[in-house]
Amino acid sequence: MAAAIASQDIDELSQNGVEREDFEFEGTSQVSVDLDFLPPGVNVPFPDISSTYHTPIPRAIKLGEPCILGVDEAGRGPVLGAMVYALSYCLKPYAEKLPSFGFADSKQLTHAIRMSLFNRICNNGQSSDNSELFENIGWATRIMTARDISSGMLRSQTGRVYNLNEQAHDATITLISEVLAMGVNITEIYVDTVGPPASYQAKLSRYFPSIKIIVTKKADSLFPIVSVASICAKVTRDISLMCRDESDGRWGSGYPSDGKTTKWLKDTVDPVFGWSGVVRFSWQTSKDLLEQHEGAIKVDWNDQDSADIRQSALQSSGYWIGKLVTSEF
Repeated sequence: MAAAIASQDIDELSQNGVEREDFEFEGTSQVSVDLDFLPPGVNVPFPDISSTYHTPIPRAIKLGEPCILGVDEAGRGPVLGAMVYALSYCLKPYAEKLPSFGFADSKQLTHAIRMSLFNRICNNGQSSDNSELFENIGWATRIMTARDISSGMLRSQTGRVYNLNEQAHDATITLISEVLAMGVNITEIYVDTVGPPASYQAKLSRYFPSIKIIVTKKADSLFPIVSVASICAKVTRDISLMCRDESDGRWGSGYPSDGKTTKWLKDTVDPVFGWSGVVRFSWQTSKDLLEQHEGAIKVDWNDQDSADIRQSALQSSGYWIGKLVTSEF
């Protein structure tokens, strides 16, 4: 039976633009992925440091030709693993062909279909008769690790909380800026919203004033170029989580409403360090489990030196969480 979601998680994430459907476990266990194929940008061993990957500009896109670009993400709700932001772009006329390949919101597609489409985008196998998507679609991903998400949400280096919305906005703005810096002539941008669509659209328009920008809910269902980005994000997220699997498949989907996930968290919590960097310590689910653990070591960071050490440890390893009872180590 699925465990109840911590109400604080729902409240906090709702304020950060997370739909309940993105936070709840839908009843399927963790996807089994063939690790013989690693998406570009996913490294093994999987690091705790966030990273970005850009494809080269596709051969069909000549510099100066108008292109459209879509942005979507995967993994905002889970307590385990990275959140992945992805964009995709292509020539405006080519975008009209995308529905014929079966692109749709990644959550509406089976894992097999997502993998098939993503393999074609990557031209995995270098098939000369199946390279059309590879030659026409460029894409990029920003893998935001659980450690870095938690580090920002708990406390940034400046002492100001770096919330999930801000992290998502910055990832999107940076990815788009990098594509523009490559010389791609982006004339239209479509984004699946994070937070209120109107304010987010206004924010992006301030950064990119010469580009037509549409920010809306369900953009992955409305605009095929966002659907492409959705698939790039979802497949990258699924495989990156598999690369970090510390449970032999026992940790389920990674959502806090998945009973397998919460059981794994309860069974593996360390009394001092909690868990490894694959767990989002900033989620209320994690905080509650640490507080409820009978053998957990209570820590009280009672001077600035200890606080500096705590922040340094969190940023370097992602393994240190707690309240120190003394300022001495």
